[in-house]
Amino acid sequence: MYSPVLVWFKRDLRVHDHPALVAAGSYVLPVYIIEPEYWALPDTSGRQWAFTAQCLHSLREDLARLGQPLIVRMGCAVQELSRLCQRHNVTRMISQEETGNGWTYARDRRVGAWARGAGVEWLELPQSAVVRRLASRDGWQSQRAKFMAGQAAAAPQALAPIQPAITTLEHLPDAKALRLSPDACPSRQRGGHAAATHTLQTFLETRGQGYRAQMSSPLTAERACSRLSPYLALGVLSVREVEHARQQARARHAGQGGWSAAFNSFAKRLAWRDHFIQKLEDEPQLETQCLHPAHENLRPRGRDQDRLQAWAHGETGVPFVDACMRYLHATGWLNFRMRAMLMSFASYHLWLDWRDSGPHLARMFTDYEPGIHWSQCQMQSGTTGINTIRIYNPVKQGLDHDPDGRFIRAWVPELANVPQSHIHTPWTWPEGRRMLGQRYPAPVIDLAQAGKFARETLWGLRKQAGFRDVAQAVAHKHASRARGTDRSNAGTLRQAAARRSKDNPAQLRLDL
Repeated sequence: MYSPVLVWFKRDLRVHDHPALVAAGSYVLPVYIIEPEYWALPDTSGRQWAFTAQCLHSLREDLARLGQPLIVRMGCAVQELSRLCQRHNVTRMISQEETGNGWTYARDRRVGAWARGAGVEWLELPQSAVVRRLASRDGWQSQRAKFMAGQAAAAPQALAPIQPAITTLEHLPDAKALRLSPDACPSRQRGGHAAATHTLQTFLETRGQGYRAQMSSPLTAERACSRLSPYLALGVLSVREVEHARQQARARHAGQGGWSAAFNSFAKRLAWRDHFIQKLEDEPQLETQCLHPAHENLRPRGRDQDRLQAWAHGETGVPFVDACMRYLHATGWLNFRMRAMLMSFASYHLWLDWRDSGPHLARMFTDYEPGIHWSQCQMQSGTTGINTIRIYNPVKQGLDHDPDGRFIRAWVPELANVPQSHIHTPWTWPEGRRMLGQRYPAPVIDLAQAGKFARETLWGLRKQAGFRDVAQAVAHKHASRARGTDRSNAGTLRQAAARRSKDNPAQLRLDL
């Protein structure tokens, strides 16, 4: 009797384009482990678990149709994998590479040490264009293009059932069982493969036509953006699947107004997604340490809890900021420009350290992707040393993207009676003095003074001796080579670091 190959599912909850599942053959022990220690981390939340549970139900059904249902266990990964391997004489285990947070990185190292000691061969296969142990960014764009052009792996036709049947969690735990805080997210996207494919289809056939023009405003982005980010974050769809579908849809819509620009913009965002995840893969400390060390201790850690809580609850007294935060609380999603504005406001105007504000946003995002999230937290806080210091003016952003105040009135109903001429700045409304501090808070800071202080401080830091040399090293390791050529060009990188770098997602927004 052959021993089954254990396939360990993590952030790859699908059966299509799943290289590990294909490589395992037909006699497969498919396993997912719910890890309570992971769900106790400060960047996890009940909304993320609820979405994950729906995706697990979907994966269970898909695998059951193939002949072997998903085996779900709860506990420590090393202990659960060890038990399964011993009980079923497993000598070979396959999984797909995961670029998660620091905890999952350390857990995988523990699993690797156990596997070596137990004589279990553990093969990890790439599931995206992110390259493990990448020697240099030179040529990375070409490697990615080659991977994306490759054929997506078809789902297995059938899996042989494991006999006797294996004990599994019949009912997935709820958030309370995982000791997660109550987390009402009434408009959260639904998890699972059917929801993912429907979302992809509607974007490529109808919703996406205005993608390029409508991605920036929260009034239009909810429909115009692909909304695929949570499904990509958990691997319900692979990036390669989405890219192939995009190419096919582009051919179908050839010559139709707006679609060519939309598909080109979307392709760039998919590429930038891999680019940012590659940064975390190359430098795991990016989650906890400033990319340019000169920014360490720039902002006080954990000291201004009043400002942090006001920002986190949408109570800063700046209407457009508060509307975006409240919308995020209710939906688990927000378009990229508004995400960037929330982070910029926390870091520059409120002068909060990104390691204090970043975990709150991570918990709120159903589509939390560590590689993108922590890179963006640092970029929008000015701590990379190579990106432009982009201080979003929240009033201007509101006037640009919600000129009539419709979004503000929908999410900050306390301001319903404020006239349109003052909806973005209620503190300038003569009658607003009676309201501010009562129904709605007065601004927690003076926007102009706070912005001026942040700008002078950050640019002053960049003028210090040695700053530029370190920035050049950061750029060489992490900056995109997409402009012009994949070949290394030290002169170009020096220029990029000196002129605030062109590696700027504020210009190529990740509005997935």
